[in-house]
Amino acid sequence: MNRPEVHQAGVRDVAFGARVKIVEPCNLYGCKIGDDCFVGPFTEIQKGVVIGARTRVQSHAFVCELVTIGEDCFVGHGVMFVNDTFSTGGPARGRRELWRETVIGNRVSVGSNATIMPGQDRRRCRDRRRFGGHQGHHETRHLCRQSGAPPADEPIGDD
Repeated sequence: MNRPEVHQAGVRDVAFGARVKIVEPCNLYGCKIGDDCFVGPFTEIQKGVVIGARTRVQSHAFVCELVTIGEDCFVGHGVMFVNDTFSTGGPARGRRELWRETVIGNRVSVGSNATIMPGQDRRRCRDRRRFGGHQGHHETRHLCRQSGAPPADEPIGDD
């Protein structure tokens, strides 16, 4: 009988800022989490991810490599970030040159169960946004809300 290669979930090689709170179980490794952040249970944050100060990542979120999340953000329950665009018609199977980055600006709120996919070049969500639901492959306009499938823009305030 064959034995699988077993990896233990946990917290390792993480650069934490001051006053960070995490709720176990979670799987955090090789990432950087800024001051006053919160990470909920059943969350995975992979290597190279940067999470800005005062950001909350709620339970069951998955933040993959090549994701940067700004300061004062909210990532809702069950949010999934994706770095593989399936540009060859199937999964990249570890070919990092096929992965794309996602950059979330400051003061951005991502609604529960949203799937955030990189665009053709790079997905960037600028400052002061709210969005949720299924996300498209386009950059959001300044001060807008996106929701639904396909996403619809709605102003959220003045500068």
